[in-house]
Amino acid sequence: MAKLPPLNALRCFEAAARHRSFSRAASELHVTQSAVSHQVRQLEDWFGVMLFERQGRQTVPTGKGETLASGLAEAFAIMQESCRQVKTSQAGATLTIAVLPSIATIWLIPKLAAFFKAHPEIPVKVVYLLAGQPLSFNDIDIAITWGTERSQHEGRATRLLLGDSVAVANPALIAREGPFERSHALLHAPLLHDTDRQGWQRFMRKLGLRHANQESGPVFEDFNLLRAAALAGQGLALCPRSLIQDDVSAGRLVVLFEGTAINEDLGYWLVEPHNTEGRASAIGAFKAWLMKEAGA
Repeated sequence: MAKLPPLNALRCFEAAARHRSFSRAASELHVTQSAVSHQVRQLEDWFGVMLFERQGRQTVPTGKGETLASGLAEAFAIMQESCRQVKTSQAGATLTIAVLPSIATIWLIPKLAAFFKAHPEIPVKVVYLLAGQPLSFNDIDIAITWGTERSQHEGRATRLLLGDSVAVANPALIAREGPFERSHALLHAPLLHDTDRQGWQRFMRKLGLRHANQESGPVFEDFNLLRAAALAGQGLALCPRSLIQDDVSAGRLVVLFEGTAINEDLGYWLVEPHNTEGRASAIGAFKAWLMKEAGA
């Protein structure tokens, strides 16, 4: 080890070479750009050669830099896999599940007691998966995501639930503000929005309101917040049918404009890693149970 340069400098260099950018490397490593520059200069002093050169606005590795970057990428991958294997063996059969907050709160967690009863030998850890966050199977075993089939490229994806979203409202709101029997009633209805206002615009166009441009009503960043507002009678909401079935069956929400939906190409997906070494049994048991629950 005495013949190796500082490991931190090697990490900074590998990230900068891979991204072709000191700033993106700094963002990945959660340090400042100047810290990355300092570590790279330290490494160049240690080797006595230039490892990067400027080409216009881009910073690219030199020939020797490319050689070093290639070897480091392979070495870090080996180190990462070795650490994962040791961590997995220490954790035993613990199953770490990353789930979007909406499906975790409304759909998965109420059902988990049945999995615990069926598989008491498998300890479970549930963590949040934030929307848009890239999947990394270094710290999780399986994930439940949202999107299209083509967007699930981080692992093997199996469709869990359909994503078609329908218009719903609290019965008290319908009695107070409705009825919402004709499409034009939406132009004056209190609307609730999930993340942005494009959903209601697409829904209105499907109903024939070609020039609808709905800009009123609050926007909720999380579906749990949107659903809570809809249940409280604050407005009409577009919700995935698969997540509000219990609310509709119990009469807490009513589906409006039955037969009209958006997001038919989207859905909830169960995504597992390509390499399940050391955790295949726990992942397989959870997947089989979850798909049975989804089918039911």
